[in-house]
Amino acid sequence: MSKWKQWVGMLLLAAAGSAVRADPGYYVVTTYSDEGLRFVDTRYWTVKQTGEPATRWPEFGFGYGVTSRWTTELYASWIGSTEHATHLAAVNWQNDVLLTQGQYPFDLALHLTLIHDQSSSRGEGVEYGPVFQTDFGRMQINANLFFEREFDAGNATPQFKYQWQIRHRWTRAFQFGLQGFGELGDWDHWSPHEQQSHRAGPAFFGGWPLGDGRELRYQAAFLFGSVYGSNAGMFTTRVYCAF
Repeated sequence: MSKWKQWVGMLLLAAAGSAVRADPGYYVVTTYSDEGLRFVDTRYWTVKQTGEPATRWPEFGFGYGVTSRWTTELYASWIGSTEHATHLAAVNWQNDVLLTQGQYPFDLALHLTLIHDQSSSRGEGVEYGPVFQTDFGRMQINANLFFEREFDAGNATPQFKYQWQIRHRWTRAFQFGLQGFGELGDWDHWSPHEQQSHRAGPAFFGGWPLGDGRELRYQAAFLFGSVYGSNAGMFTTRVYCAF
C-alpha cells in the first residue's frame, strides 16, 4: 500500500486502525464525445468522521478531447487536513474511451486511470473498468464498475469499486439528482460488510455559456454513509471551464 493511502486511512479510521487499500471514489465518470474540447478542471472533496479531523483533497488538471471517442486528462492530487499541511500526493492520467456512439439504447465506455504516488519511489497503480450510461427522457442514469490495483502492494488482487448516478436535466444552469459510491474489497472475495464503504446523497449540476465556445460547468454532492466501515460524511465539488 502506498504511503499517502495509508495516511488517508489513518485519518479516516484512526480508532479502528484499519488498513485502506483504495481511496474513496467521489466523482462519477460519465461518457461523452467532445472532440477537440479542452478543459481546465478544479476538484475538491472533504471527508469528516465523528471526532476526527476533516480530510481535504484538492485536485487540479487539464483535459482534452483527442477524438470523438477518446478524452484524456492529466491532474494532480494534494492531501491535507485541519491538523496537517496540504502536500502533493499523486499525479494521475485519466483516459476514457467510448466503445459505442448511439447505436444502442445505452452508451458504453472504458475507463483507465494511471496513478503515480508522489510521496515515495513506489506506489504506481491503475484503476480501470466499464462505464455505462443511458437516458429516459430528461433523466440520465450512470453505473460504473471499477477495479483498482497497486503494483507495489503485497496483495496484487484488484479491489472492486462501484459508482452510480441519477441526474435530472431540469435546466442548463441547474440540474439535480443522486450519487452513490462504494468499495467492497477484493474483487473475488469481498470484505465483511462492516469493513466495506457505502455512501450516497444528493447532487447538483449545471453550466453557463461564456461565449466564443467556452462554458463553465459545476457539480457538487453531499454524501452520507460509511468509509471502510466507519461512519463519515463527505462533500465533493468540481468546477471546470471548457473551451
